[in-house]
Amino acid sequence: MTGPVVVGYTATDAGEDALAVGARLARATGERLELVIVLPGDSRTVITPPDAGYGRLVHDQAERWLADATARLDGLDHRRSIRSADSFAEGLIDAAHETGAGVIVVGAGRGGLRGRHQLGSVASELLHSADVSVVLAPEGARLIDPGVGIERVTAAIGTRPGADVLLEEAVALATAASVPLRLLSLETIDLPAGLDTGAIRTVGGEAARRVLDQARAALPADASVEAVVGAGEDIEDAVEHLTWRPGEIAVVGSSRLAQPRRLFLGSTAAKMLHVLPVPLMVVPRTRGNDEEGPRA
Repeated sequence: MTGPVVVGYTATDAGEDALAVGARLARATGERLELVIVLPGDSRTVITPPDAGYGRLVHDQAERWLADATARLDGLDHRRSIRSADSFAEGLIDAAHETGAGVIVVGAGRGGLRGRHQLGSVASELLHSADVSVVLAPEGARLIDPGVGIERVTAAIGTRPGADVLLEEAVALATAASVPLRLLSLETIDLPAGLDTGAIRTVGGEAARRVLDQARAALPADASVEAVVGAGEDIEDAVEHLTWRPGEIAVVGSSRLAQPRRLFLGSTAAKMLHVLPVPLMVVPRTRGNDEEGPRA
């Protein structure tokens, strides 16, 4: 990961979660934090005509929110900005392009359980339109001690060979943060109840380990890396049985259904998201063919 960290901020718990994760990423990688509030553009005010006085009040309130948020960053290199756009996601993507950001961080939607993800409208839109990596901060991330920082990067490797883009992003993040990299492969489970899965699990486990061995062989010789196979009754069960550190970041690639240089959350990653207790980084597809590698 190279480039500033853009945080989509709102004066809500979700906004504080995003700020907490973004600040941890920026500190660990030495990148600048870009704290952004996106206000509705004129084309979104369809019920009442735009009013200059009201618009100034909203802008001034946003300035106060940003000032309060940045006052708690303890010397972290940062900039803050307010912009208008037709959608919150559009404004964040524009901010990422203008600043050369390597990642956009947003919080969970309303109603999520503590330590879990709940996709809101902004995150969903970003996951279908962004061309830079997006980090989803789980509910409650703001409650983790900032001193924890980033402790480990876990890259979820799929079952098809050649995870070039995902590995490059995970290695870059782990290297920038000076933390270990963990490669994770999940066994193919989700089988009908009552089916004898003994042989299937054996074959699945061997296949997962082959993928991990291939991925590990493609990494730099001096990389601090471990490889694990997650197993369970289904994807959610496998993820829940893994050990996750408070300062961990999980990284997955976009689905092969994604357009080149765009994000699209695959089915396995979506299932992981239901139970994942740590921030999730989704890496965009950057090549236009199906040979580019597995996607979680």
